[in-house]
Amino acid sequence: MSESRKKEYVFAFKQSVPVFLGYIFLGIAFGLMLQNAGYSYVWAFLISLCVYAGSMQFVLVTLLTGGASLLTTMIMTLFVNGRHIFYGISFIEKYKNMGKLYPYMVYSLTDETYSVLCSLKMPEGLSEKRVSFLISILDHSYWIMGSVIGALIGQFITFDSTGIDFSMTALFVVIVVNQWLEHKNHFSTIVGFCTALLALALLGPENFLLPALSLTMIILLVFRNKTEVQEDQA
Repeated sequence: MSESRKKEYVFAFKQSVPVFLGYIFLGIAFGLMLQNAGYSYVWAFLISLCVYAGSMQFVLVTLLTGGASLLTTMIMTLFVNGRHIFYGISFIEKYKNMGKLYPYMVYSLTDETYSVLCSLKMPEGLSEKRVSFLISILDHSYWIMGSVIGALIGQFITFDSTGIDFSMTALFVVIVVNQWLEHKNHFSTIVGFCTALLALALLGPENFLLPALSLTMIILLVFRNKTEVQEDQA
């Protein structure tokens, strides 16, 4: 393995550490929940490998145990994970040259991976394409690992896991603070914060997310040229 490849692996791993800390604990929570519903670690592995939808996987456990129809599951998935449509739109340019890696990169674009890739600053001499892929597959492996560990633990130990899912909220806070400190132009962060508050006040916590993302996307597209100039000057 060449020296540059080694540096890419090390750099990708360092960038993925915050996600690792969140995914291991959340994955364990999902595995515990799935095992308590009567599904073994094999199902935890397969769902995390093939579904890989974070919060939707927690909802999926309820749907599975409640005997929900396929249509209900599809609609619920759209509401819970519809925000990923906006992630994909903003990464069209970034991913269009990924070649054979493109399908997996689209599939693996979770909230946390998206946040890490958005704030990625590549050292000179490293391939952004390979590093982005490594970060994506590392994040995926962390989630699978946590899910399987949780399901295995649930077979032998029973305890109250209430509150463990707050680790994901904490992870988001750390990523946002890190982006705020690293970038002088805070326009997109402020727009996202304000539109979220407005949608939350008007629509409530159950329905605010997609409208807030839509409004944020529209505002950022309208002021795209201005924000890009400001970022370059910063």
